[in-house]
Amino acid sequence: MVKRELKRRGARQVEDVRGSGTPVDLDVLQSLVTEMLLALGEKPGRNGLVRTPERVAKAFAFMTQGYQRDIDHLLNGALFPIEYDEMVIVKDIDFFSLCEHHLLPFYGKVHVGYLPNKKVVGLSKIPRIVDAFARRLQVQERLTVQIAETLKNKLNAHGVGVVVEARHFCMMMRGVEKQSTIAVTSSMLGAFRDQPQTRVEFLKLIRRGSVGDSD
Repeated sequence: MVKRELKRRGARQVEDVRGSGTPVDLDVLQSLVTEMLLALGEKPGRNGLVRTPERVAKAFAFMTQGYQRDIDHLLNGALFPIEYDEMVIVKDIDFFSLCEHHLLPFYGKVHVGYLPNKKVVGLSKIPRIVDAFARRLQVQERLTVQIAETLKNKLNAHGVGVVVEARHFCMMMRGVEKQSTIAVTSSMLGAFRDQPQTRVEFLKLIRRGSVGDSD
C-alpha cells in the first residue's frame, strides 16, 4: 500500500518543490516510519516506540511546511513605496532545514541585503521568506539562490545579496565526521554582482558585530 502511494505521488514531485504541494499525508508517513523501524530490526510495538511513527510524521510535516507556503500570500501587501536607495540588510537570520540527500538537518544563519527600487518590504517578511524555502528538503546552494531570486523578483530590486552559513549533520554525524566545518554559499544579483563596491560593502556590513554586542 505504501509503495503504491509513493508511486502515485512521484508525478507531483516537481510541482511540490515549487511550493504548491498538497497537505501532508500523516497516515502514509506513519506507515513509512513503522516500516523503517522494522527494517532497522526494532519492534515498533515496544513501549518506547509505540507513538514514534506518529511523532516522526508530525515532526516531518512541521519541518517541511515550506511546501505549503505561497510567497505572494506570505508578503500579503507588505511592499511599501518609499524614496530610499541605500542598502537594506537583515542579517543573522536563524534557519533550520533538512538535507535532501540524507534527510539530516543542516542549520545556520542567512544574511540578506538589497538595494530598493522605489519600494521596500516589511522587515519581518524576509525571515519568513527564508523559512518558506528552508522548511523543505533542500541543498544549501539551492536555498541560497531561491531566497535571492525571490527577493529580486518580488521587489524588482536594483540588486540582492544573500550569504548562507551552515553546519550540516550529514558531515558531523556521518561521513567525514567534522563537527566544526561551516559551509558558506552566496548569491549576488543585479548591482551586487555587477558593482564590486556594492558587493564589498555588503560583505563588510554583515561581518560587523550585531547590535548589543560588546566591543
